[in-house]
Amino acid sequence: MAESEICKRENSSFFLVNSDFRGDVTSDWFVPEYWGSDAAPVDSGGRGGAWFINTHGRQLVLRKYLRGGLVSRVSRKTYLYTNEHNVRSFSEFRVLSRLNSLSLPVPTPIAAWYRKVSPLQYQAAIIVERIQNAVPLADRISTLNDADWHELGQTIRCFHDTGVRHADLNCFNVLVVGSDFFLIDFDKGCFMPPSSRPLWKNDNLNRFARSLKKVAGDAALNQVWGAFLNGYEGSMVS
Repeated sequence: MAESEICKRENSSFFLVNSDFRGDVTSDWFVPEYWGSDAAPVDSGGRGGAWFINTHGRQLVLRKYLRGGLVSRVSRKTYLYTNEHNVRSFSEFRVLSRLNSLSLPVPTPIAAWYRKVSPLQYQAAIIVERIQNAVPLADRISTLNDADWHELGQTIRCFHDTGVRHADLNCFNVLVVGSDFFLIDFDKGCFMPPSSRPLWKNDNLNRFARSLKKVAGDAALNQVWGAFLNGYEGSMVS
C-alpha cells in the first residue's frame, strides 16, 4: 500500500482513501442519493453512472463502474472477483496516484470502493477531483489551432514515455482547460513493463484517431492529425 492511501472497511464495503481525506470518506460517499442536491449527473460521454459532487468546498466526480456491449445485457453493474489487487476501482486509483506523483495532467484520486455481492462478483465506484473549467475535447475540436494540437500530441507522448497505457483514449476522455489538456478515466489503464513491445502506443494513437473521425469526420481528422503527430514526435510547430 502506498503512503498516500489508506485502506478502510465498513461492513461489506472496502475502500481506499487519499490520505488527505482520511477522516472524511465513508461508504455513503459512493451512493449518489446520499448527496441529495449536491450531486448532479454528468451528461457528456461515457455510459452514464457519473455525478458531479460538491462537498466541503471541493468539487468531485463520483463514477460507478458499468459494463457496456453485449455483456451488459447479462450484468451491467457486477464484475468477476478474482482478488482485491484486480478490482477495477482500486487499480484505477493506484494508476492515478502514480501519475499524480509524476505531475502528469490527471485528476487527483480521492477514494475507490468495492463491495462483494457474492463470492465471485463485486460492484465498484471511484471518486476523483473534478478538473475545473474543463470541456471534453469532443466539444472543442473545431476551435483548436495547430499549436493546440501540437501541445496535445506532446501531452500524449509524455504519458506514453512513462509507460502508461490508457485503455480508452477517445475525445471524451481528453479534457481541455484553456491551452492545457488532461486525461481522465483510466479504467483498465496500466503501466506497461519496460520490456514490452511498443505496439500498444500505436494502438492508442489509432484508437484516438478513430474517435476523432467518429466525432468530427474525415475532413477534421485530416486537418488536425499532422499537427498532433508533430507534437507527439517532437517536431517543431510550423
